[in-house]
Amino acid sequence: MSRSWCSPVPGGVRLAVQIQPNAKKTEVVGVLDGALKIKLAAQPIEGKANEALVKWLAGALGVARSAVTLTHGQTNKKKLLEIAGVTPEDVAGLEPR
Repeated sequence: MSRSWCSPVPGGVRLAVQIQPNAKKTEVVGVLDGALKIKLAAQPIEGKANEALVKWLAGALGVARSAVTLTHGQTNKKKLLEIAGVTPEDVAGLEPR
């Protein structure tokens, strides 16, 4: 299966995500327009949703929070993140079956 939302970069991967803040719980709901769609249990106020996304991804992938960097989309629902120390195969488990 093609994962257009995930691409390898030197030392890690780049993820394209689309977030939906103010959800009851944080979870991946699928793939939408080439991005992994994630519902976040955080408000999009003062960077809380971004921080919640970084914390959740780090926990889900078993890496330090410092390994997850939000590179584009700080104020948008569509975001690009780079995660150091993981492979595309490592993040494949994020996508719901």
